[in-house]
Amino acid sequence: MKNLPRNFTGRSKLDEAFTAQGLTSKIVFTAADADVIKTYVRLGLGVGIVAKMAHNPEIDADLIAIDASHLFEPSITKIGFRQGTFLRGYMYDFIEMFAPHLTRELVQATSNCRSQLELDDIFKEVSLPTH
Repeated sequence: MKNLPRNFTGRSKLDEAFTAQGLTSKIVFTAADADVIKTYVRLGLGVGIVAKMAHNPEIDADLIAIDASHLFEPSITKIGFRQGTFLRGYMYDFIEMFAPHLTRELVQATSNCRSQLELDDIFKEVSLPTH
């Protein structure tokens, strides 16, 4: 399996959690897709760590989910698009379905930003949801 960058897969968060407990992880596989991880678990290849929102009690009834949120720092997921890209209506709809706090107006405001400071200023009053 191709190794993905540690910051892309959430691997750095896992390593930090193990290190904080004085443990050394022995992670053999990493995958960016929770369905791939759950498939490996179903095949008996070990245990998997996935985000809480990736476990559906109905679909994943054959898997046992143990809440380990107390062991890991929260992560932030970002939606990205190339600056200057014309976003179509369905793109705004997808963004808002994925993250209801990212309204069309807010997303349009980010398109005009030229620095991280400007982006941070736009989001300073936005409360980020947690899952």
